[in-house]
Amino acid sequence: MASESLAAIVAATSGVLFDFDGPVCDVFAGYPAPGVARELASMLAQIDATTGERAFETDDPMEVLRLAPRVGEDAVRRIEEVLTSAEVAAVKAAGAPVAGAVDSLRAAHVSGRRVAIVSNNSSACVKEFLALHDLDRFVHQVIGRAPNRPALMKPSPFSLERAAKELGVRASTCTLIGDSTTDIEAAARAGSMAIGFANKPGKEASLVAAGARTIVTAMATVAEALLTPPLAR
Repeated sequence: MASESLAAIVAATSGVLFDFDGPVCDVFAGYPAPGVARELASMLAQIDATTGERAFETDDPMEVLRLAPRVGEDAVRRIEEVLTSAEVAAVKAAGAPVAGAVDSLRAAHVSGRRVAIVSNNSSACVKEFLALHDLDRFVHQVIGRAPNRPALMKPSPFSLERAAKELGVRASTCTLIGDSTTDIEAAARAGSMAIGFANKPGKEASLVAAGARTIVTAMATVAEALLTPPLAR
């Protein structure tokens, strides 16, 4: 288990980077991801049967998008367009933010830290959800996936490096809160800190192995820690 103090990590944090799907929103709670993945896989299969067959093996729409470059740029654009539309529809049906997420965003903001959402989901769906729940007032930047460039999704550090630059803080003083190993790996590659959000049993070990500095099982824990202002630099 990661043993570094949550308080120490937060004290050293100037920029708080929230992954979206997991820490803030359960994106496909009301619009199941497997159905979206099948739709996207069917699109790929119409263009290239072999890649389509691979795509049908996953129920994760993001993994289908990662396969699209094997077929070509036009396939990537088509998958991106349909996936983005599905994500926007999904967040409208997703329900309330994850427990503790609103308090975490508010605490990060009022503590004087810079705040960004850094997501493999589209910027369009993130912004839609934030606006629906009046959370955009707490967020300085939204960095969604780079359109038509799935190779730049986490675990690539691209979105974290961009977030740090746009927030005007050093990547080394940013902390990402994420629930997947790709989040934690991206933070490590960007030279940032990472808090693993183990929102399901059995996640702790994989998040620690990926490089999480510490683990939380509730976003309310993050909110409480963020109420303390960062150390002066």
